[in-house]
Amino acid sequence: MSLIADELLDYDRLRATDEATVFVRTTLAPLVVLGSAQATDALDLAALGGAALRRRRGGGGMVLLDRGDLWVDWWVPSGDPRWTPDVHETAAAAGDRWAEVLGSRLRQPVEVHRGRLVDDPTRPGVCFAGRGPGEVFVGGLKAVGVTQWRVREGAFVSTVLPATPQARLAPALSGAPGALDSLEHATVGSLGLAPDAGAVLEELTRREGPWRVERRSALD
Repeated sequence: MSLIADELLDYDRLRATDEATVFVRTTLAPLVVLGSAQATDALDLAALGGAALRRRRGGGGMVLLDRGDLWVDWWVPSGDPRWTPDVHETAAAAGDRWAEVLGSRLRQPVEVHRGRLVDDPTRPGVCFAGRGPGEVFVGGLKAVGVTQWRVREGAFVSTVLPATPQARLAPALSGAPGALDSLEHATVGSLGLAPDAGAVLEELTRREGPWRVERRSALD
């Protein structure tokens, strides 16, 4: 049975925002976010303890968000000097902000992917199984997922460094049992960033500023 997924954000409000804004978002309960065109037929949210379901606009695959994630979104209006028509350049700019912040705190090599989108065919539609423009890798493991939505009013880039292993999605994907068992990626905890999480977020809000800063819960 197909599930109804409400939109993750108020996109009309976003399009009406004429000031460059960085959003620091949180969720206090598990939240499964789908890409714009992903089907829900094989998704079993009960297996995740009744996680909430939302759909975002733009590209990217399914992601599990939860308490403790470092989740930062940027809205760049088309009239802002930081706006560019180049989709890859927009994503890379967000990845570079993350790389600068993480690189100053970690001893492992930090890399921003600047090539094309590369999906993992063994784990189709799962964000942290692939490699997309602007995404950040630490020591060879994906650390920050990046998605983008573009309209005439501007570009919206959403990023997250998860606290929760994405392999926890496996029980909910009834059509692909075991497909996520070996999924490896970095987390807030594995990078030792939990004690420094607030400082990481604050520094991200200042990179390439000035930005208007807005903080809100995803499920409010």
